[in-house]
Amino acid sequence: MEIKRILIANRGEIALRALRTIKEMGKEAVVVYSTADKDALYVKYADVAICIGKERSSDSYLNIPAIISAAEISEADAIFPGYGFLSENQNFVEICSHHKLKFIGPSVAAMALMSDKSKAKQVMQRAGVPVIPGSDGAVADTKAAKELAKKIGYPVILKAAAGGGGRGMRVVEREEDIEKAFWSAESEAMSAFGDGTMYMEKYILNPRHIEVQIIGDSHGNVLHIGERDCSMQRRHQKLIEESPAILLDEATRERLHETAIKAAKAIGYEGAGTFEFLVDKNLDFYFIEMNTRLQVEHCVSEMVSGLDIIELMIKVAQGEALPPQESITLKGHAIECRITAEDPNTFTPSPGKITKYVCPGGRNVRMDSHIYQDYSIPPYYDSMIGKLIVWDTDRNRAIHKMKVTLEQLIIGGIKTTRDFHIAMMENQDFIDNNYDTNYLSRR
Repeated sequence: MEIKRILIANRGEIALRALRTIKEMGKEAVVVYSTADKDALYVKYADVAICIGKERSSDSYLNIPAIISAAEISEADAIFPGYGFLSENQNFVEICSHHKLKFIGPSVAAMALMSDKSKAKQVMQRAGVPVIPGSDGAVADTKAAKELAKKIGYPVILKAAAGGGGRGMRVVEREEDIEKAFWSAESEAMSAFGDGTMYMEKYILNPRHIEVQIIGDSHGNVLHIGERDCSMQRRHQKLIEESPAILLDEATRERLHETAIKAAKAIGYEGAGTFEFLVDKNLDFYFIEMNTRLQVEHCVSEMVSGLDIIELMIKVAQGEALPPQESITLKGHAIECRITAEDPNTFTPSPGKITKYVCPGGRNVRMDSHIYQDYSIPPYYDSMIGKLIVWDTDRNRAIHKMKVTLEQLIIGGIKTTRDFHIAMMENQDFIDNNYDTNYLSRR
């Protein structure tokens, strides 16, 4: 089935990023937008642009009836979800199918298997994928939590089964703290996700967060597009991503890739997805979750492979077979810095009007962003305004290139995290690859 017109059910940089690929493939791009995004670039460049509601996400980008109506009005035959919003909403996928709209992503069945993190862990165990010791499914109450923590040993981490982005998570180092942590995490999870189900895992001290980009097709093929190191985080939010993960030796890297492919085949996965792992000091790795969608940091995988992952997603959705793994060559080193409209010292949001914008350029420099001079950043959505990505032949050269590129990035009128990233490119621990997921919290 050839897809001719695709509706992008998202906003910001990913909407513009997807629009470019869609049009480069000779297809038509439909965008939807809220009243707050009426001046966005992707609205200007789309073949069709339809306003679907007011500023709040619940009135627009999470408004399923409005999005489906826009698809029908524009005669779109597929929907690209991007990340966030409805990208992992099983109900939305089913509604798309009911309206004969091809959802450019995985099936409801695969999404359902991976959406509940405690159930996903059980699925991975059956597939022979190493997982962190912990509960078999949900932890019913604080009494059960205490009993299990004694069994697996402190420290432990309580996690929301429906969680993400660090919400509904608490690290517990002593038995006397477990009740307060359980209630706090459960309450936060209920507020954020409408589901207070909790599970528990052994807490891995000073881990690295390494993930594998995969893509599967309807013919049973699954490819990996290398791995990414996403260990530079603040409160479980990724700030800097790299590919490859130079922490790994070649034997561990190959085993990690093979494990991700095996896991994807075990659930019959179709589309782009990411298997995320924690890696300990012995280079033993443990599955933590799968994201059944495109990741923000997919760009570094594109830079080291030369592939367009969104193009591959669209081809898979059309029923095309993926190329053989042997055809994919990974070379060099790529780094991505997430540029957010936030104070670089406190990370508090800083929406407002951009009075000056100078975008850096040069060989192997990429800026994925929807901003422009005189654009006003609305206060209603995520504060990420762009991703600055560089590629070079090795990690040291890529770090130097990123520092120069960041210094040439000018965004006036608002505060951004540009200066934080410059400081990190000069940070000796980062340069020496001597950090873990808790590095920033210790400093």
